[in-house]
Amino acid sequence: MSAPPLVRIEHLVKSYRRGDQVVPVLTDITLDIQAGDFTALMGPSGSGKSTLLNLIAGIDKPDSGLLRVNDLDIAGMSESALAAWRAANVGFIFQFYNLMPVLSAFENVELPLLLTPLSRRERRERVEMTLSMVGLSDRMEHVPNELSGGQQQRVAIARAIVTDPTLLVADEPTGDLDRHSAGEVLSLLNRLNRELGKTIIMVTHDAHAAQQARTLVHLEKGELILEAAPA
Repeated sequence: MSAPPLVRIEHLVKSYRRGDQVVPVLTDITLDIQAGDFTALMGPSGSGKSTLLNLIAGIDKPDSGLLRVNDLDIAGMSESALAAWRAANVGFIFQFYNLMPVLSAFENVELPLLLTPLSRRERRERVEMTLSMVGLSDRMEHVPNELSGGQQQRVAIARAIVTDPTLLVADEPTGDLDRHSAGEVLSLLNRLNRELGKTIIMVTHDAHAAQQARTLVHLEKGELILEAAPA
């Protein structure tokens, strides 16, 4: 008997209100994402891929439909319960890194751990281990403007994984990087998926980036039109 999917979506609908108009964004999306998968969400601007990512990550709520993550109905949670769930279960990677400019790489990665019961020594050990994992042991005391774009994104990835989340969500993680730095970041995400079994859902416009994924989901005008392995 196969294991249930980590993410189960059935007939998901999401719209936004713009003045007096209701603008549909996602229409009747049905999708399963297995634990340990690396899924790329692709599609033109306005196709709904970032909205779908935000729904899965518990940043937003659907209008209707089923949305379960690890068999929890996150769409039905209160805002406070959802915030606690996100902190414990989701690691976020953004296009523009979202690092605190006055904090060192070490301090940026440590931030999510300040909400946990770990001791100061345990936090230090966890942060050092995670920065080593992303190849930045020699940059721990550098602040963001002393790091390249690729290094800043690797700090952001370290911050996303330091709490050992169930799910990593990445919104255009290579969109602000040159091809070499983008390749390093994609290689790191691939390693986190294959060696550590991290479940990753990544929004990208870049067909090269999508090649790193195991599953490709293509959206157009709020509808899922393709779910397949990358060619």
